[in-house]
Amino acid sequence: MSDGSGGGPWVIGMRWERLLFAHWPMPVEELGGLIPDGLELDTFDGQAWIGIVPFRMARVGPVGLPLPGRLGNFGEINVRTYVRPTDPADGPPGVWFLSLDAENPYVVAGGRAVFHLPYFRARIAVVEDGAFVDYRSRRTHQGAPIGRFEARYRPIGPAEPATPGSLEEWLTARYALYSADRGGTVFRGDIQHEPWRLAAAEWELGVETMLSSLGLRRPDDPPLLHHAEPLEVVGSWPMRLRDR
Repeated sequence: MSDGSGGGPWVIGMRWERLLFAHWPMPVEELGGLIPDGLELDTFDGQAWIGIVPFRMARVGPVGLPLPGRLGNFGEINVRTYVRPTDPADGPPGVWFLSLDAENPYVVAGGRAVFHLPYFRARIAVVEDGAFVDYRSRRTHQGAPIGRFEARYRPIGPAEPATPGSLEEWLTARYALYSADRGGTVFRGDIQHEPWRLAAAEWELGVETMLSSLGLRRPDDPPLLHHAEPLEVVGSWPMRLRDR
């Protein structure tokens, strides 16, 4: 595997399937206030980006011990942007999650308590129809803003690794995730996987309130869409930046 992070040790394993990257450029000033001290927005040619990423999690569990049934196989969708530590010694550029919705209540509870991530419970259906995926998510987390997503998507070209230095590589080749607890302490977790194999994609978007639930307006322009081939992933426990 390739990771680009030098992280570890690897404690959790998973497989990401039927994943769609939907990305829009966003003004830096719209996202900058959502990033904690110790991190700053990462930009490509001066432009910030936001993404909605629906997919299916499979074979989730301790490395080498995937959990059975719905414990280890469930739908998830996240909203993300891209950040880098203010001090480059704290780690590489990575992902900042604005929200994560999942069917598995244990993942939601653990993601909140251990990884300090903004997880929410949701009802999610991932239905395959030939090359298409019909994806439906409705947030059910008590007291949370309404979050819904319904789309039908498919790849429309061959899947290939992103060109080095391209926007596609910048958006997807991220091997660190950052989070913060309620006190503002920033954490970093590392992941490892083979390079993404991406195909151009198309979608029919039905309902999307994931961005408005965060106080953000979805841009009017069509998103940049990529369908990803499945891949195996391992991840580390989060560590405080000041401990690295």
